[in-house]
Amino acid sequence: MDDGRARSRVRVPGGMADRAREHAAAGLPPAVPRDAATVILVRPGAGGGGVEVFLLRRTEALKFAPGAYVFPGGSVDERDAGPAIADAGWVGPAPAEIGRLLGISAGRARALVCAAVRETFEESGVLLAGPAPAELVADSVVPVEDRQHLLNGSLSLGGLLSRHGLALRADLLTPWARWITPEISPRRFDTWFFAAALPPGQLAVLPAGQAGGSSPTRSGRPGASSPPRSGRPGGSSPPREVWGDGSPHEQGGSGGDRSPRGDRESDSGTWWRPIAALEAARAGEITLLPPTAVTLAELAGYQDIAGVLAERRVITPLIPTVVVEDGRTWLVMPQAVEYPL
Repeated sequence: MDDGRARSRVRVPGGMADRAREHAAAGLPPAVPRDAATVILVRPGAGGGGVEVFLLRRTEALKFAPGAYVFPGGSVDERDAGPAIADAGWVGPAPAEIGRLLGISAGRARALVCAAVRETFEESGVLLAGPAPAELVADSVVPVEDRQHLLNGSLSLGGLLSRHGLALRADLLTPWARWITPEISPRRFDTWFFAAALPPGQLAVLPAGQAGGSSPTRSGRPGASSPPRSGRPGGSSPPREVWGDGSPHEQGGSGGDRSPRGDRESDSGTWWRPIAALEAARAGEITLLPPTAVTLAELAGYQDIAGVLAERRVITPLIPTVVVEDGRTWLVMPQAVEYPL
C-alpha cells in the first residue's frame, strides 16, 4: 500500500518513452515475465573492511545496454530444472525449502538456483560447486572447453557437474532481491538476485581468458587501471536493466544479447567497492542500471562478507512503473526503494 511518501524516479530515454505512450494509448495487456537469475559475487575489500563486487562491462556492440556494468546473470534455460541436476547432487537447502522461502514452487526454485550457478560460471568462470558437501571446486578441475560447451548450449549444467563428479552448492547462494520488468516492456523478465562469496582458490575470468581486475583508485581506494568510459555525459544512467529496452535480443537477468547462445557479451570484468562504482556512475565514468545501482547502495553499508551472507531478506517483487507527466516520461521506483544516482 502506498503510504503517500514521494517515490524515487528516473527520466526515461526516448525509445522507452515512446513505447510507454504507445502502450498507454493502445491499452495492451502486459507481457508475461520470463524467469531469470543474477548473482552478486562478493569478496573482502582490498585494504581491509567492506566488500567488493564483481561487475561485467557489456560490449558496446550490444543492442541492449551497451557499455553498462552488470552482475553475472541471465534467463532460465529449459534444461536448468532437468533431472540431470538431481543425478549430479545438490548440497544445501532443498528446492522445496528454497521455494517456501521465495514463495514459489520447488521446481521453479530449482530452475532459478541452477540458472544462477550456470550463468555465473558461463560469464565469470566462478563455479559454485564441489566434490563433497564441505569442499569447493578448484579452478583447474573444469576444462576451458567444457565452459565453452556450456556457453554454446551443447552441454547442460547437470551434464557438466556429473562429468566432473561435482554437486551444486545451493547453500552458497543468499536470496537478495526480485526485480520485475515494468509492464510497458514488450519482453519482460522476473529476475531473482542472489549473493554469493567468491570461493577460495577461484578467480573471476571472462570466457576469453581475461581475469577480473580491480576498480580504479577513487577517494583513496586502492585499485588497478581505470575501466573504459561509457561515453555518456553526466551521472544519470539510462534505466534499462531488468526491464530492458525492448530490443529483440534482450534476454533478461543482468542482460542478454546472446544470439546465438554463447556470443561474447562482456569485454571486461572488474572488482569494485560498491561506493566507488556509484561514485563513478555519478561522475559519468560508467553506466549503472537501476537494479544494479540500488543493490550497490545496499551493499555499501556492509563491513564484511559475513554480514552480507547472513542476511535473511524478505523477498518481495520490485516492479518499477512508467508514468507520463507534462510530456515527460519517468521510471518510478517501487515504494521504499531509493534510487542512489
